Amino acid sequence: MHKLRTILIILFIILLLGIIIIQIFDLNNVIMKKIYPQHYAQYINQSAKEYEVDPLLIFAIIKAESNFNPNATSKSEAKGLMQLMDNTAKEVANKIEILDANNINLYEPQTCIKLGTYYFASLTKQYENIGIALAAYNAGMGRVDKWLEQGIIQKDGSNLENIPYKETNMYVRKILNYYRTYQELYSEN
Repeated sequence: MHKLRTILIILFIILLLGIIIIQIFDLNNVIMKKIYPQHYAQYINQSAKEYEVDPLLIFAIIKAESNFNPNATSKSEAKGLMQLMDNTAKEVANKIEILDANNINLYEPQTCIKLGTYYFASLTKQYENIGIALAAYNAGMGRVDKWLEQGIIQKDGSNLENIPYKETNMYVRKILNYYRTYQELYSEN
C-alpha cells in the first residue's frame, strides 16, 4: 500500500511538472510575441504578397528600423516604419506609379510599407541574396557594389561578416536574427 501511494505521488508530481512546463513555454511564447509583434500585418502581408517577399522578413526589418513606430525619424532623416529616405521613396514611388510621388507621406504606415517592401524586393532580386540586399538597404547599393567588386563580400553572401561598415555589419546580423525569431514564432511549419 505504501509503494502504491509513493508511485501515485510521484506520478502526480510528474504530471504537475509537465503542466507547469507547458505553462512556462506558453507564457514564453506570449512574451516573445509581445517583443516580436506583427503590427500592421494587413499592410505587410498585402505588400509582401504583391512583391514576393516573405512577410516575416518585412516584420524583422520594421522591428529593426523603427520598432513599429510609424513616426520614427533617424538622424539622417530616414522616415517611417521602414526608415526610407525621401529621395529613395520618391524614386520607388515613380517606379510603382504612385500618383503624386512628390507628396509622399512616409509616416503613413501603408505607404511606407508598400514603398519599403518594393524597394527591399528589388534589392533582393538584384543581389539574389537576402543578407546582401539588407546591406544595400542600410548602406546603399553603391557601397555594396564596391564591396562586391573588391571581393570584400561574396555574391553568395557566404562572408557577410566581412562587411566593413560596423553599423551595416551589425544591422544585417540583427535583422537576420529577428527574421529567425519571427520564423520560429509565426511560421506554420
